[in-house]
Amino acid sequence: MTTSFADMRPQRIAFALLLGLSPQAAEAQAYQCQAPRTLPQVRPVTPDGPTRTSAIAGYTLAASWSPDWCKTHHDTTSMQCAKRYGRFGFILHGLWPEAARGPSPQWCGAPAPLPRPQDLRAHLCMTPSAPLLVHEWAKHGRCMTPSAPKYFKVGAILWRSLHWPDADQLSRKKGLTAGDFRDQFLTLNPGWPRAAIGLRLSRSGWLGEVRLCYGKDFRPTPCPASRQGPRDGAPMKIWRGL
Repeated sequence: MTTSFADMRPQRIAFALLLGLSPQAAEAQAYQCQAPRTLPQVRPVTPDGPTRTSAIAGYTLAASWSPDWCKTHHDTTSMQCAKRYGRFGFILHGLWPEAARGPSPQWCGAPAPLPRPQDLRAHLCMTPSAPLLVHEWAKHGRCMTPSAPKYFKVGAILWRSLHWPDADQLSRKKGLTAGDFRDQFLTLNPGWPRAAIGLRLSRSGWLGEVRLCYGKDFRPTPCPASRQGPRDGAPMKIWRGL
């Protein structure tokens, strides 16, 4: 059985505290962002796996490094990559519920209703893809709350509480390692456990995503070993593109 946001009154205090830490912290990750005048038509999402409704024990906030995504997907036309809508660094991929053991909850309940266009537009400077927002809500959000606006709002509050390292500058560091990135993140976000900063690198060592781990109370908590990614000494490269 999953835990809904409606049952999490103590966490609302944590949300307010997080929001008060740095309300503009994430804005530099979306330089001169301007949403398109019209959104592409979004369609219901077809599940890409089985329904799993295990109890929620924590959360992962996944942040993609946009220049690497645009490079590897050869994308030049989407809002995220076209540059006429702004330039993006880290973007909010999504907020995912996690189980205490085993596979994560996903695709919970009846087919998810499509979010309203205004709810999608409000979050496009953090997640510059309406189809991605719809997918994250359908696959992950429905396991957390029946309300799409509430799911997006909680992700935004967590996102805006963070200060992101200057990955473009870090990319120029000779002998860059995963530990260097974690050092920078901890300097900007004191109090985070080092083990709460998971990294996903490609086989050739390029940074693709940062995965931050939270407990059920939405406070930073060490990631399980399977989600921590490379150790501090692992060589790392960051694709420049801002």
